[in-house]
Amino acid sequence: MAKIPIDRQIKAFVKEHIGKQEKIDEKEKMSPLMQAIKAVHSVASAGESLSEEDLKRQRTGQDLFSRLVTPPLGVSSEGLTVKGMNCEWTRLDVGHDRKHMFLYCHGGGYTCGSIHYARILASKLSLHTGLPSFSFEYRLAPENPYPAAIEDALTVWNYLMHLGVGARDIIVAGDSAGGNLALELCLRLKAAGRLLPGGLVLMSPWTDMTMSGTSYIDCIAIDPMLTGAYIKTCRGAYAPEAADFADPEFSPIFADYEDFPPTIIQVGTNEILRSDSELLAERMQEQGVFVQLQVYEEAWHVFQQMPLKRAAKALDAVDDFVQKIL
Repeated sequence: MAKIPIDRQIKAFVKEHIGKQEKIDEKEKMSPLMQAIKAVHSVASAGESLSEEDLKRQRTGQDLFSRLVTPPLGVSSEGLTVKGMNCEWTRLDVGHDRKHMFLYCHGGGYTCGSIHYARILASKLSLHTGLPSFSFEYRLAPENPYPAAIEDALTVWNYLMHLGVGARDIIVAGDSAGGNLALELCLRLKAAGRLLPGGLVLMSPWTDMTMSGTSYIDCIAIDPMLTGAYIKTCRGAYAPEAADFADPEFSPIFADYEDFPPTIIQVGTNEILRSDSELLAERMQEQGVFVQLQVYEEAWHVFQQMPLKRAAKALDAVDDFVQKIL
């Protein structure tokens, strides 16, 4: 059977799974690739529903998106399972740092994301820094709400410890809800009196489920990716019905960060989650944490995933940060 060209696959997917798209200005016609990215990766256009059908569409869309933007050359992936959980090593094809590593937590509002979706930034982190990345497919809400994802992160952490990896040799990275998960993992480790990782890399982290920051109002009209309604929907799917969203277990901006590892936070000016990063950086600084907050002009939620110069610049900044703290 003849192989269907990728552009026709994209068009077919958009037509079948996304439905009606916003009209595109004749002066700004998008390529099939850009149409697919806008349709699949824009949560706002996907709607706020987390019905079984809509979840399936969003999750399938993320897997397609991963096929489109994951770097095709320079890295290799090796799959494995840890207590039934899909995991993956991503390493450079050439020589790489064998002592240090990333533990990467993918985003997706705690309701979407897979090992394939995780491969996008896991690959980019390895390409830009030379460090291998270990990613994992944690259980998703609403099927598996809080604290399933945190329990899975702890399972993976314990696995790496049993391999003999030093806690300080691990840099925990995460984007969006994965940034929330990265912080919550470290907070759990701290509460248990265990060694913390050597550093944190947070890209557009979701840190404030109370939605108290000014960007939730200021950026409503300029965020191409997220809406307040969608965030509330994901929040409701993940947290227990009677949850206090001001609890640090849900909103880590309210946590105690004394003795926390060095942290870099990257966010775009156009994000309704921008305040989540700004408030986190402010709280960390007040408690003596070495933290770098980098705000990128005219950038959107987790822009580092895209094959763009500004994304490469941001990932180069991650490499600079990593070299400083190792």
